[in-house]
Amino acid sequence: MITFLVCLALLIAAYFTYGRYLDRVAGIRNTAEVPSKTHFDGVDYIPMPRWKTFLIQLLNIAGLGPIFGALLGAVYGPVAFVWITLGGIFFGAMHDYLGGVISLRNGGLSLPEIIGKYLGTNTKAVMRWVSVLLMILVGAVFMSQPAELIAERLPSEALDAVAFVSPAGHSFSWLLLIILACILVYYVVATLLPIDKIIGKIYPLFGMLLVFMALGILVAIFTTYGSDIPEFSGFRNMKSDAHNFPLVPMLFTTIACGAISGFHATQSPLMARCMRNENESRMVFYGAMISESVIALIWAAIGMSFWGGVEGLNEAVATYGGKASVLVDKIATTTLGDFLAYFVIFGVVACAITSGDTAFRSARLIVADMIGVEQKSLSKRMLICLPVFALGLVIIFLLPFGTIWSYFAWMNQALSVFTLWTITVWLRERGKPIWISLIPALVMTYVCSSYIFVSPLMCGMANRTLAYLLGGVLTLLISLFMMKKVVGYGKKSA
Repeated sequence: MITFLVCLALLIAAYFTYGRYLDRVAGIRNTAEVPSKTHFDGVDYIPMPRWKTFLIQLLNIAGLGPIFGALLGAVYGPVAFVWITLGGIFFGAMHDYLGGVISLRNGGLSLPEIIGKYLGTNTKAVMRWVSVLLMILVGAVFMSQPAELIAERLPSEALDAVAFVSPAGHSFSWLLLIILACILVYYVVATLLPIDKIIGKIYPLFGMLLVFMALGILVAIFTTYGSDIPEFSGFRNMKSDAHNFPLVPMLFTTIACGAISGFHATQSPLMARCMRNENESRMVFYGAMISESVIALIWAAIGMSFWGGVEGLNEAVATYGGKASVLVDKIATTTLGDFLAYFVIFGVVACAITSGDTAFRSARLIVADMIGVEQKSLSKRMLICLPVFALGLVIIFLLPFGTIWSYFAWMNQALSVFTLWTITVWLRERGKPIWISLIPALVMTYVCSSYIFVSPLMCGMANRTLAYLLGGVLTLLISLFMMKKVVGYGKKSA
């Protein structure tokens, strides 16, 4: 339990230390104009209190990531604690904070437009489509999984009444289709309405629920399961079938939202458009990510201890077919009892749904920025929303969840790579130390490059040495290309 407590303390301390250092690097000014005032439109640009923007940001970036990802990542052993902690402090929270500040300073621009400004128009064109596809994948995942969680909790024969079987071989019951339809209707309404109508009113409550849910599990750790949490004893891969799932790159893509996630950078502009002052940046961006890392750390710890150790967790994952939703249900029911377990499941569902609809909202804004369509009128918002939702449904019905999640995981981290290099260029332009983002950029570039050759979903090369070597070559090529951008911006600023 000592490793867990040390990591928990480091995450909390980082907000007051490294977070303040980033404040100075970013040059935060309380007198600077913010988009909610300069671009106010009553739909997406609306000033909201700091406590609201913090909780909404936390809920937007969290979703299923710090729960499902942490549980599935915990099968690798205590090394997961190290990645969540160091990744959260120096990779993810920095990525979210400086990415959010850049959007704040650029009128709340969406991520592809920011990337285009600093990495060039060709990169922007690619990232526009990658970002939209990622948002739709996120929306599809966070539409299907809460629907299945709700369906599993309802004692109904409707679960056995199969409506049809998808090309991916997944059976859809009538009950599941009805729940999916209800979630879809909610998504459409929440995506189209002004941000303060639904998101601004109920999301802070769901954000509090996410925090209280983690605190409940933390109490269970301290009172019952703490002695079974293993200690860090080196970078040892404890996952069953470790050869096919090496730490690099698989751990770094399995635990994404708890350490670093490109998806977060697509969400930051939503709150950058609602903040009232630059001074709120550390709490809203850095603080939300640190909070998510704490939540991921707690769920990873309960995952390793609930089944008596990492080996027991590996057996549980195999027994339940890798369904993290079932693991969450077992943990919640046993540690908190049936009554409180319903609140935990409701919290997980709320996290998923609220991240899903903001993903679709981000897709709408990215497409709007891409084609230059104003979003004040409802008809223009619907013009973009309906095709986006239709594509999300097609993905749900055509692809199995495991495939969607795996490709989402890689695209998610690939997007973080582009954001990190954008931040590096931005720091260079301002004459600030670029190591802050350059080191994470190089690491994540290698993670994503090596994944292409290692993962069975891509090349799946049996010769692991060659796969890592090719990953290194690709990393070198990408890094040389990006460093030209960094050096070029430095000359422009000179």
